[in-house]
Amino acid sequence: MSSRGEVLAGHGSLHAVLGTGPLGLALVRHLAATGERVRAVSRHGRDDLPADVELVTANLADVSETRRACEGADVIYHCANPPYAKWPEVHPPLMRAVIEGVSSAGAKLVFGDNLYAYGPVDGPVMEDLPYRASGPNGRTRARIAEDLMSAHEQGKIRATTGRGSDFFGPNAHQSTVGDQVFARALAGKPARMLGDPDAPHTVTYIEDFARGLATLGIREEALGAVWHVPNAEAVTMRRFVDMAFEAAGREPRLRTAPRWGLALAGLVNPTIRALREQLYQSEHPWVVDSGRFERAFGWRATPLPEAIRATTAWFRAREE
Repeated sequence: MSSRGEVLAGHGSLHAVLGTGPLGLALVRHLAATGERVRAVSRHGRDDLPADVELVTANLADVSETRRACEGADVIYHCANPPYAKWPEVHPPLMRAVIEGVSSAGAKLVFGDNLYAYGPVDGPVMEDLPYRASGPNGRTRARIAEDLMSAHEQGKIRATTGRGSDFFGPNAHQSTVGDQVFARALAGKPARMLGDPDAPHTVTYIEDFARGLATLGIREEALGAVWHVPNAEAVTMRRFVDMAFEAAGREPRLRTAPRWGLALAGLVNPTIRALREQLYQSEHPWVVDSGRFERAFGWRATPLPEAIRATTAWFRAREE
């Protein structure tokens, strides 16, 4: 494990963000912008962090390295996400290592989670739903969520979970509403979607996801519970694509991938094979209720048109 720079100057809590994928990066930027002391923990390092952020390189699957990465932190955010096709083998030991690291630091833990644990849902997606995932990735997410809450209930750590839906925004290339919508819109190519484009589907703006996790990190009443971070109103994916193309100054174009095509691709591509497990989210209405968070913590998601414009601007600047 290695470290860049000295521990940050100033006073206040130290916030350690484990994982510097799209969500971790958004959270690091948000915390740094609000004046917090921030440590970013990444396996391979990054050169695009805010200047005052401490960078620590560590293999988070190694308990000893995770303990050192967490040392001295007051709030720790678990945003690390291994390759999609390796979740069942990597996520459980990763969560165990994170719990050990947080316990040794005596810190609070905020887990940035998704919604896979619930499985197919008939009606709004609420925090009190049982875990009924039937596929390996969904069962894995349910398992690590239960491991986390068990550690909290046993008094080993103090923990909370913030969950978001498919996210979009800066650096969110691999999301179903990332490159397949925004990058293709700017390139004048048809957007690519899965499932039924006319089914309502909640998406999460990654900046709101980050702000939501940061809120959970400083509010004691968040501990011991699962929270859905704020989302804007659910629209159909066809409407979402229309809005993205409008922001890009292009005529909307959309193509949907047939199930048989995904089945064929899944024979040779383990990521697509794993992705097919979650098709229920795109083939039927998927509307996430974030009202409990909004009532408890007093803020709502960025309006969808504003979030789409900001995301389009980020993708355009990256291309230029």
